[in-house]
Amino acid sequence: MQAKMQTRAVSGRAAARSRVSTTKVVCRALNSMESPYAEELKKTAAYISQKGKGILASDESNATTGKRLESVGVENTEDNRRAWRELLYTAPGLGQYISGAIMFEETLYQKARDGRQFVDILLAQGIYPGIKVDTGLQILPGDKGETTTQGLDGLADRCKAYRKQGARFAKWRAVVKIGEAGCPSTTAVLENAHGLARYAQICQENGLVPIVEPEVTLGPGDYSIEETAFWSERVYSHTMRLLNEYGVVLEGILLKPNMCLPGLDAPVASPQLVAEVTTRTMMRSIPPAVPGIHFLSGGMSEEESTLNLQALNEACPNAPWALTFSYGRALQSSTLKTWAGKESNWAAAQDILLKLAKANSEASTGSFKGPHPVPGGGRILQALRTGGAGK
Repeated sequence: MQAKMQTRAVSGRAAARSRVSTTKVVCRALNSMESPYAEELKKTAAYISQKGKGILASDESNATTGKRLESVGVENTEDNRRAWRELLYTAPGLGQYISGAIMFEETLYQKARDGRQFVDILLAQGIYPGIKVDTGLQILPGDKGETTTQGLDGLADRCKAYRKQGARFAKWRAVVKIGEAGCPSTTAVLENAHGLARYAQICQENGLVPIVEPEVTLGPGDYSIEETAFWSERVYSHTMRLLNEYGVVLEGILLKPNMCLPGLDAPVASPQLVAEVTTRTMMRSIPPAVPGIHFLSGGMSEEESTLNLQALNEACPNAPWALTFSYGRALQSSTLKTWAGKESNWAAAQDILLKLAKANSEASTGSFKGPHPVPGGGRILQALRTGGAGK
C-alpha cells in the first residue's frame, strides 16, 4: 500500500511538472505572438494616452474634406486641403493638449509652405503622427444598410510604408448600426469585430499602434441611452474577445469608442447620465490592460463633447484607463468656420483650435470649469439632417 502511495505521489509530481512545463510552453507561444515592436508599441500607446492629452482626428477623406471646405466657400483642391491641415498642425502650443494626430494618406506625405514635412512639424510639437488605414465601408448583404469595413488587402505593406514615412499609430473605423428593427445583426457585430482584430494584428506586426474603433453609431430614432449601452457592451465584448484570439497585445492598442447616447430623435441626455451609463459599459467590457479610451465626438456639439468628457472623468476618477478624446468635428468645426480660407483669419482660427483643445484637455483630467469657448450649438448631426448650421 505504501509503495502504491509513493508511486502515486511520484506520478502526481511528474504530472504537476508536466503541467508547469506545458504552461511555460504556452506562455512562450503567447509571447512569441507579440510583435518584435511590442515594447515600442506599449510605450507609444502609453504616451498617446497620457493624462491631459488627446488625439486630433484629421483623417477625413479628400471627398469629405472637400464638402467641409465647400461649406465655408473654399474650393476642394489639393492645395486648399494642404493649407487647412497646415493651419491645424502648426497651431503654436498644440502639443500641450494633443499627443497624436490622425492623418489621411495624402496628408501624411504633404509638406508645409516652408518645405517641412507635416510629420516633422507634428513630432516637433510632441505629437505622434497617425494614419487612417481602412479604405471605407461596404454594405453587408440584406436590406438594413449595415456595413463592414474594407482595407485588409495589402495592409501589411501599407503599414510598412506608413511607418517609414513617420506614422506611429493607425486607425480603422468599424460602424455598427442600431435603432432599427433587426439591427445590429449578429453578422454585422461579428464581421466588424473580426475586421478590427485582424487589422490590429497586422498593424502590431508592422510597428504601428492600432486605434480600435468599434463605433455603435449615433443615428436617427428615439431609442434610449440604455439600448445604446446594451449594444455597445455586446460589440465591445466581442471585439475584445477577438483581439485576444488574434494575439493582439492590449497594452499596445488604443480604443476609440462612442459615448453611450440616446438616438437623435430622443431628448438629449445630461452629461451625468451619459457618464454613468458609459463608464458602467466600459467597466463591464474593456480590460484594464488597454491604456487609453479615446472617445469619438460622434455628432455631438463642441460644448456637449467637452461637458460629457468632463462628467466621465468626474464619475470615474480612478479609472484603469485614461478617459480622453479623439475628436474631429468637435475640434475642427468652429476652427474651419473662423478660417474660411482667408489668410487674414489664420491666427484667429488657430486660437479657437487651441482653446477647444485646452478645454478638452482639462475635461480629460476632470478639471474643466468653463466657460466653453464655443457654447451651445446643439447636435451637429441633427443640424446636418435638417440642413441647418453645423454642416
